[in-house]
Amino acid sequence: MEEKQFKCDVCDQDFTRLSSLVKHQRIHTGEKPFMCEVCNKAFSDSSNLRVHLRIHTGDKPFRCELCDKAFIQLSSLLVHQTIHTGEKPFKCELCGKVFSTSTRLLMHQRVHTGEKPFRCEVCEMAFTRSSELLIHQRIHTGEKPYKCEFCDKSFSQSLNLRRHQRTHTEDKPFKCEWCDKSFFESSNLCRHQRHHTGEKPFKCEVCDKSFSESSNLRRHLRLHTGEKPFRCEVCDKSFFQSSYLHTHQRIHTGEKPFTCEVCKKSFSYSSILREHLRIHTGKKPFTCELCDRSFSRSSNLRRHQYIHTGEKPFTCRICSKSFGYSSTLREHQRIHTGEKPFKCEVCDKSFSRLSNLRQHERIHTGDKPFTCEICDKSFSWLSNLHEHRRIHTGEKPFTCQVCNKSFPYLMNLRVHQRIHTGEKPFTCEVCDKAFTQLSHLLVHQTIHTGEKPFKCEVCDKSFTTSTRLLMHHSIHTGEKPFKCEFCEMSFTQCSELLTHQRIHTGEKPFKCEMCSKSFSQSSNLHAHQRIHTGEKPFTCKVCNKSFSRSSNLRAHQHIHTGEKPFTCKVCDKSFSHSMNLRVHQRIHTGEKPFTCKVCDKAFTQLSNILRHQAVHTGDKPFKCKVCDKAFTTSTRLLMHHSIHTGEKPYRCESCEKAFTQSSDLLRHQRIHKEHSRFKCEVCNKGFEQSSSLVCHQIIHTR
Repeated sequence: MEEKQFKCDVCDQDFTRLSSLVKHQRIHTGEKPFMCEVCNKAFSDSSNLRVHLRIHTGDKPFRCELCDKAFIQLSSLLVHQTIHTGEKPFKCELCGKVFSTSTRLLMHQRVHTGEKPFRCEVCEMAFTRSSELLIHQRIHTGEKPYKCEFCDKSFSQSLNLRRHQRTHTEDKPFKCEWCDKSFFESSNLCRHQRHHTGEKPFKCEVCDKSFSESSNLRRHLRLHTGEKPFRCEVCDKSFFQSSYLHTHQRIHTGEKPFTCEVCKKSFSYSSILREHLRIHTGKKPFTCELCDRSFSRSSNLRRHQYIHTGEKPFTCRICSKSFGYSSTLREHQRIHTGEKPFKCEVCDKSFSRLSNLRQHERIHTGDKPFTCEICDKSFSWLSNLHEHRRIHTGEKPFTCQVCNKSFPYLMNLRVHQRIHTGEKPFTCEVCDKAFTQLSHLLVHQTIHTGEKPFKCEVCDKSFTTSTRLLMHHSIHTGEKPFKCEFCEMSFTQCSELLTHQRIHTGEKPFKCEMCSKSFSQSSNLHAHQRIHTGEKPFTCKVCNKSFSRSSNLRAHQHIHTGEKPFTCKVCDKSFSHSMNLRVHQRIHTGEKPFTCKVCDKAFTQLSNILRHQAVHTGDKPFKCKVCDKAFTTSTRLLMHHSIHTGEKPYRCESCEKAFTQSSDLLRHQRIHKEHSRFKCEVCNKGFEQSSSLVCHQIIHTR
């Protein structure tokens, strides 16, 4: 055995050759006397320089005899050959995992020991491998020594250069045995094969969630630690992943390097371009195994699968609301923070979501790129087109599990389910009134602000919402696009048609929890519930009389103003309410649309038939709390109440005499008229009431 006669003065390590000692001492001195003439990179050993120069020359002298793959270093070839032989002679004593090289075993053992001996001098970040440190240091130096021969793009790692060059050569040497899909890199193949095997070897120690990739586990762990190591230098915003930072930085630079060859639209990322191209091709490669529904994006498929599993892994720390996606959670958190980072360059309006900004920008550009193939109607958003197509197909894929009612849109189902749960998540900050939908809250808030930003160009009338303005436009255009299939009756609004169709179907989906009475409209249920609660939220500013419905208040206000805007075209009689006009017109037409099922008697008004039906049923649901007397209608109960209260709200303007009922007042007012209304044909004597005339005529018949 050769004697080791050369000793290092610093660490006492022995060497057999002087040259080996000199080379070793450069570790302590940091000396790097060998410099690359191409990129000025320095090395402590001439052999390392020779290997490095092959990066610039492209020389790969070591070739595998089995697959002809070439390598810069002999060690790289030897490691590669273990792929063919399967040989892994180096075994970890702690977990039994085997490796093809001793170097990889040493690096693996640091997983167990937690050792990170290589530390960055700039930011103190530590690494298990020296190669990882070198790559990391290029973040600080900005060095990108690996340059593409095709497009001159530079990279900080040779691996990234090789990966990039395959985009030019389209070489995909790694093929899946199950589905024949090919990949640029072996690591991508290994990752892909886990889709077939279902293997998830990387497990979170905090929540036991498993992952198919170690990078996903590292990313997941940041949810528990809250770590966001990647910070934007422009706005100081931090991110969990470097890819998110790169994506974010394009907001500041405005860079969109990927262009669609079909419509010339540009995108910030190649992945978004690929997704966009499916709009033109119609390709939907991602299919749900449970319901066979297909999607153009894998993310949309994953989001869809939560419908089947009900999984919502991302929870808001402020209100404990859970979400199926982290992106949805981040958007939700902006409700609490009020953050609106996306600003329109035209009108300076800000948005909490980038998608909302893009949608808003189409208001300025008028862009509607998505066209219905059936009716040629165009839309600003693809989702709106998909929803619109259901009008033609009649598809209602979303079904309520409580009452089996189906809906064409998921949002409609969610809103509907709040009927069963009683949930009202949107609360007015001014009066604490709660609503099932955000749109209802926004409309309600205009009551407090008085804001009516939507103005009719024809008559200058203003409205609180664009929907109400569109509905109003139909008055000028006469358009009624929604037609009933049963009776051909047309309506200006889809909601009016749906409400109307319940007359034919008899459907009454809204049920009172107190008395089990059902209603065809939710508004009627709310109004009915006020009978039980006694709530009358709508108050007249003139006489302070309160009403349970806003429509009743508006009709009442006509008493004070004397306004009668609805006029009969036959007899020119005017009415303060449109409903009264419609009922009146039945006098001329003879229409009696409400028929009793027991005796076939017909009525002009629904209230009359309801009152009539009490004759058959004997039902008297309205009971006096004072004397327990019961009545068939609420009107008769109110009239009866005046007996107990002594209230006489109807006063004669001529003599100040007061009455409990309006009919009594009208009868009294005839006294003041110049001529009596009812006259005897025999003796010309006049009477104020027809009953008095009938009694008088008996005298002449005796």
